[in-house]
Amino acid sequence: MHDYSIRAAGPDDLDGARALMLDTVYRDFGTGYVPRWHADIIDPAAAYLAPPRHTLLVALDPRDNGVVVATAALDSRGPAHPPNPRDLAERYPSGTTAQLRRVYVRPEHRRRGLARRLVGELLAFAAAEGGYRAVYLHTDPQVPGAESFWRSLGKAVHDERDDHQDGGNGVVHFEIPFETAMEQ
Repeated sequence: MHDYSIRAAGPDDLDGARALMLDTVYRDFGTGYVPRWHADIIDPAAAYLAPPRHTLLVALDPRDNGVVVATAALDSRGPAHPPNPRDLAERYPSGTTAQLRRVYVRPEHRRRGLARRLVGELLAFAAAEGGYRAVYLHTDPQVPGAESFWRSLGKAVHDERDDHQDGGNGVVHFEIPFETAMEQ
């Protein structure tokens, strides 16, 4: 079993975090880098380190010289409309919504409880910061394991696949109750 080290990212962690995030959007999502969706990946310091009430966590593998093997971020921006449905933007407003982002684990480190540990740390951060009324995220159900992982932690509040006649490739939006968060 690996003894991962989880911590808030610092400047020395950003290159490793960025590389992992970019690998994920290319490999798992198949979209590659899309500026309007992934600007935070290119400048994670501005997105997560500088603003108050935001954070970026990294998990390091001590067996591999402390390389970044997982990331998880939280910010205080609710889902924007568009592209997200208007009712979600209204239900999860910026400022009072803790949005989980970039919960990514390198494939060779998956299925070891690492993402669950990172999410628990993010939720503890949100609770400690205060002022958050909801924890929100969205996921791409095409990524293997992503939808079932998030369903194990929260509840789906909107499935965009239901919005399309052909089943679509829409994302699934989730809320994670704070009570669940504190149990992690």
